[in-house]
Amino acid sequence: MGADEFIEVLRREGVLMAAAAEKAGITAGVPTCPDWRVSDLVRHQGVVHRWAAGFVVDRLMTGGPITGDTPGDGELLPWFREGHQHLVDSLAAAPADLECFYFLPAPSAREFWARRQAHETTVHRVDAEAALGVEPSPIGAAFAADGVDELLTGFHARPKSRVRTDRPRTLRVRAVDVPAGQGEWLVHLSADPLRTERGSGSGAGDADCAVHGTAAELYLALWNRGPYEGLEISGDASIMELWRRTAAIV
Repeated sequence: MGADEFIEVLRREGVLMAAAAEKAGITAGVPTCPDWRVSDLVRHQGVVHRWAAGFVVDRLMTGGPITGDTPGDGELLPWFREGHQHLVDSLAAAPADLECFYFLPAPSAREFWARRQAHETTVHRVDAEAALGVEPSPIGAAFAADGVDELLTGFHARPKSRVRTDRPRTLRVRAVDVPAGQGEWLVHLSADPLRTERGSGSGAGDADCAVHGTAAELYLALWNRGPYEGLEISGDASIMELWRRTAAIV
C-alpha cells in the first residue's frame, strides 16, 4: 500500500469513528480501553490528529509530546471532525518528498504519517464501535496485514515495548488470507525489544508458538482489540498469553 491508499483509509476511518462515538454518546464506557469514556477516546484521537498534522504542515524536524487543548464535551465531535479533515487534507496536499520528523522506518515522511494515522484511527474506530456495542466494521486484508507488520516490526521493536521474555523464544504469525510474502512474520522474543523477520516460511515447527488467522483477526487480536478465540494457536500458548498481558498500546 502507498501513501494515497493510506490517506483514503484514514479519511474513511475517521468518519466511521465519529459516527460511532456520536451514536454511543460521549459518556459511554469503552470496553477495549477500560479506563476511558468515549469523551476520552475522542479527545485522545483529536489531539493525535492535530499533533500529526503539525509535523506535516509545519515541516517540524524534531518530535514533541502529544499534547493540545481540547474543548468541552458538547463541542468534542465537531472539533474532532475538523481536526481529522485537516489531517487528511494536509497529507493529501503534502509533496512526495516531504521532509519532517517521523519515528518508525518508512520510505518517506508522507507515507509514514499517512500509514501511522490510518492505523491509529482504525484501532480507535474499533474502540468507538466497542463503546457502541456493535461488531467492528470490516478491515481489508491488505491493510490489516500492513497493520500487523507495523506493530511487529515497528512499535514493538522500540525500547519502550514491554513484550520481553527471560529466555529466547520465537512466535510465528501467519495471515492466511494474504500471500505468504505479505502476511508472515517470525518474531524473536528475549530480554531485549523483539526482532521480527518478514516472510520466514510457512511451517510452524521451528517456532515455539505459531498463530494463524485472517489478517483482520490478527490485527484486532495483536492490537488487543479483538478476541483470540478465532485464531489457530499451536505450540506454547503461554507466549500468546504474554502478548495479551504486555503488548497493549492505547
